[in-house]
Amino acid sequence: MTRPIRLGFLTPSSNTVLEPVTCAMLAGLPEVSAHFARFPVTEIALSPGALAQFDAGEILRAAALLAHARVDVIAWNGTSAAWLGFDADTALCAQITAATGIPATTSMLAMNQAFGLLGARTIGLVTPYLAEVQARIVANYAGLGLACAAERHCGLQENFAFAEVAPARIAAMAREVAAARPDVLAVVCTNLRAAPLVAALEAETGLPVLDSIATVVWKSLALAGADPARVTGWGRLFAL
Repeated sequence: MTRPIRLGFLTPSSNTVLEPVTCAMLAGLPEVSAHFARFPVTEIALSPGALAQFDAGEILRAAALLAHARVDVIAWNGTSAAWLGFDADTALCAQITAATGIPATTSMLAMNQAFGLLGARTIGLVTPYLAEVQARIVANYAGLGLACAAERHCGLQENFAFAEVAPARIAAMAREVAAARPDVLAVVCTNLRAAPLVAALEAETGLPVLDSIATVVWKSLALAGADPARVTGWGRLFAL
């Protein structure tokens, strides 16, 4: 009998996209199950209150609950390090593993690893965020040596509202960014319905497209000892 694999995901409380999309990605892997723990996140902005949502205390409490399910990995299925700085996710993973004994990863650390595997030097960026949040993300990637060739954002602040952005609008933004011919197109937000569009966008644009829900599933499977290449129909990422 194949060993059951349990993936644990830390989820923003107002997110309605990542859970069904994650389960759809894993549908072809019957031995793999996804388990979710929420903590409060209702807005994305650079105000002190919005930034405080990502203090470690609430996240670690949610991680402790996932550990009760004896998951093989705990993943922060969110993109806050994109504007907080990627060291925040490195530190969070260390804290989660120290507290639970379980390997940890995040959407953004996984995305950055994928950028490296793809040899990216320029990225195209699609998000639902405010302009000032987008500018912080662009600056943080510049600090990693990744130039932003083009970007589009929706100017939204309420996290729940990100899920209501129509797929047609997401695809249109992606096409506009792809016209600049970045090495990789990145969709950064785990409450945006982009992952189901990835395979078609890759076929249309000829570019690799990384979605932040997909990146954390990809990395979580690898950490748990499952082959990510068994996930098909969700883009080139899973074959890396």
